[in-house]
Amino acid sequence: MSKFDRKADEKLVFETSEDVKVVPTFDAIGLKEDLLRGIYAYNFEKPSAIQQRAIVPIIKGRDVIAQAQSGTGKTATFSISILQCIDTTLRETQALVLSPTRELATQIQSVILALGDYMNVQCHACIGGTSVGEDIRKLDYGQHVVSGTPGRVFDMIRRRNLRTRHIKMLVLDEADELLNKGFKDQIYDVYRYLPPNTQVVLLSATLPYDVLEMTTKFMTEPIRILVKRDELTLEGIKQFFVAVEKEEWKFDTLCDLYDTLTITQAVIFCNTRRKVDWLTEKMREANFTVSSMHGDMPQKERDAIMQEFRQGASRVLITTDVWARGIDVQQVSLVINYDLPSNRELYIHRIGRSGRFGRKGVAINFVTSEDVRILRDIEQYYSTQIDEMPMNVSDLL
Repeated sequence: MSKFDRKADEKLVFETSEDVKVVPTFDAIGLKEDLLRGIYAYNFEKPSAIQQRAIVPIIKGRDVIAQAQSGTGKTATFSISILQCIDTTLRETQALVLSPTRELATQIQSVILALGDYMNVQCHACIGGTSVGEDIRKLDYGQHVVSGTPGRVFDMIRRRNLRTRHIKMLVLDEADELLNKGFKDQIYDVYRYLPPNTQVVLLSATLPYDVLEMTTKFMTEPIRILVKRDELTLEGIKQFFVAVEKEEWKFDTLCDLYDTLTITQAVIFCNTRRKVDWLTEKMREANFTVSSMHGDMPQKERDAIMQEFRQGASRVLITTDVWARGIDVQQVSLVINYDLPSNRELYIHRIGRSGRFGRKGVAINFVTSEDVRILRDIEQYYSTQIDEMPMNVSDLL
């Protein structure tokens, strides 16, 4: 996990539905000894703002809607809660976490395994693009927690390899994305197979009205822990735009910026998979070293690319929004929106990437004359200011 900015965290304003107590230390939460050991071994010293408020209600079995930006410690919020609630002597699946991307599901699995290091916990990532046989073998062996993507999880439930009768908690991470059209039906399919009194925990950086509406369908008197929207800041992240007039001029602009990109590590977002492939090829033809990733690639390839990028072996990653959700790479301090995101909620997911846990970052938006309206809309929505990129942008990294 990235460096945590305690000052920024303490400034967060929470809007909660009822009297939610703030618990200032992990010791005061009343966690199992082995779990506490795992938390401290993971170098967590003090719970973040969302953890101080959300862990206790989740442990008590309440349905919870928690809104927090990427990088506020929300993965650990539900991971700690799950580990506190499961009985490791029972070799059955007791908690299910659904995420919109395979990478995020795998990352959640690694956080649960790390925090549960002293508990002998079994946690499996059940994701598309991997061997079904391996899934079946792992599930038959017995997994306390399953972290997965909706399609594969539902497939495993239907085949009866993922037994649901002992599941007591369902976690929907990045719920705004999950409940977007693509996964909505699959989540309902999964939910129908769970025991009727399953506890539901929903986490997301943005909670559009339709998400909150949907929660009424399968949550009972949920406690809401919402960061006020104005507090979903882009603080610490300097945002700029480059006026490129026409789409065709974006490429030359990117080439001019390449030396700046490689000072640290940079992520470049395009809106489509085809555009990612096109841009990657064009950059390589011009002798620039870049790597790329999108949802059409085989899982093995995606894993290898993520691994290289995490280790710093590749410095510039061109990708679609599959990457924008919760992926934790600490060194990224520059994000370029080659294309402005198709909806304004995605903007904070992409940009928030470059300043996790209050790290500083720079975001550069390529803006054609048609895009000016979208940029103004984003500025207004987040009440933020996006200035023209200065010449000395490399000094800001």
